[in-house]
Amino acid sequence: MNTIFTPPLYIQRYEFVIDFVKKNKPKKVVDLGCNDCTLLRKLKFHKEIELLAGLDIDCAVIRAKMYELAPIPTDYLQPGDHPLTIKLYQGSVTERDPRTKGFDLVTSIELIEHLQLEDVDRFTEVVFGYMAPVAAIISTPNADFNPLLPGLTGFRHYDHKFEWTKVEFQTWALKVCKEFGYVVAFTGVGQIPAQEESIGFCSQIGVFQIDRSGGDAPRLQNNVAEEHLPYRVLYNVVYPSLCDSNIFQRTLVNEVLYWAETLKREWLEEIRGVGDEESEQTDEEGCSREGMDREESQTGEVERVEAGGRGFEVENEEVGGEGRTDMGQEEPYREGQSVCVPLVRLCSCPRVQALSGTVQRLTKFLLENSRVQLTNDGTAVVLVDSDDEDLEWDENCDNTGTGPFFVSSVENEDWETELGQ
Repeated sequence: MNTIFTPPLYIQRYEFVIDFVKKNKPKKVVDLGCNDCTLLRKLKFHKEIELLAGLDIDCAVIRAKMYELAPIPTDYLQPGDHPLTIKLYQGSVTERDPRTKGFDLVTSIELIEHLQLEDVDRFTEVVFGYMAPVAAIISTPNADFNPLLPGLTGFRHYDHKFEWTKVEFQTWALKVCKEFGYVVAFTGVGQIPAQEESIGFCSQIGVFQIDRSGGDAPRLQNNVAEEHLPYRVLYNVVYPSLCDSNIFQRTLVNEVLYWAETLKREWLEEIRGVGDEESEQTDEEGCSREGMDREESQTGEVERVEAGGRGFEVENEEVGGEGRTDMGQEEPYREGQSVCVPLVRLCSCPRVQALSGTVQRLTKFLLENSRVQLTNDGTAVVLVDSDDEDLEWDENCDNTGTGPFFVSSVENEDWETELGQ
């Protein structure tokens, strides 16, 4: 049957649910009749979901695939803002379990046709009366479509107890809305070009949402003791998140070190490029510079600062301590054989800023972590060059990045590779 649809019909049903999740962003989702957890494996990547649950009466089919819902290395390297909890239960959709209450979205994809007709009423009461989700997506085969399916005789699956026509499904859905205070929109997936519009979709779908326009909606009274838990837990996992203080600290430090190394590398490449260019121009400009210095000293329009024997111009700026201007304090600078990357600059990196918020909070977090070395005044991260033995240091180097500098014999530094990024 799926071969006549592209993509296959089961994928179209899952995509329908995923599109709904993207648009409505539910935090708690439970899939009734989760089978091999295929839909759950797709939904776990949607960061807005905080609780993802699955229920099926077949224990073996859940166990066969449930460990594919476990966190992967990427989940630890890039933890979410909040924890994702995944729980899988064995049980019947005709029983009430208090752990299924309070969900934003309930999905039941091609499930109800596997129930006996007398059990459909119990399913209806459990889902819409007891669980009472904000929204529910119910899909089931459309019997009107069956004559269009090549070679089909009888029901589409050996375990189907019934298959509703379009009218029968809509009659049931409208009754649900009237009894439990919902509104429903009818749609579906799977169509054949040029088919009669009255036939509808191959899989018909009802999207139920609580009717908030009519005041208090009637609800089925819950007479089941809350301590009664008929479902058996088969799997329970909590994903890493930034809500865990240890994970938050590790993530923040990793981001700080990565961006500090990146800014350091970019700064070193920049000043080395400037140094090479100045060296090439020294001989040609030597005589003209001497005359220019005398002329500028007479006019007073430009101040020339000598730093380690090499001059640079500062127009209308005051020179700060250690040869750094006020603006320059946000740029990396030298202290001995180390490179210092100011926290102000690091906090401008989007990911670091999102994690720390302010420079003050960033400073507090880093002071508590031994992996990061800060300057004595706590304003910058200190990075020691790992290639010291391959570098020649000019004793006249200053902290501005404009004077003499390291000359590296190591080419093509790749900090992304070094840090595993």
